Amino acid sequence: MAVYVDNARIAWRGHQWCHLVADSLEELHSFAKTLGLKRSWFQAHASLPHYDVTVEVRGIAISHGAVAADRRTLISRGRQLRSELLAGAPQLRLFD
Repeated sequence: MAVYVDNARIAWRGHQWCHLVADSLEELHSFAKTLGLKRSWFQAHASLPHYDVTVEVRGIAISHGAVAADRRTLISRGRQLRSELLAGAPQLRLFD
């Protein structure tokens, strides 16, 4: 299992942002928690579920084991997360 972060660098509110995804929702939420991200920041209803992270947090994520991902990987993992959400993933809550 792995966590992935792209290098999108989307400018918004004075920062540059990237996307954080994983092989499973459980792994994504657990990793996000280690980065200090709030569960309420999870973009469950985006076209591809993810967390937004600043470029600075991206660097921390990589130092904690996240894999730098290209667009294809991000889309593939995001689709898998969306399928997991649609299946109900009863053991997971969207928000704390």
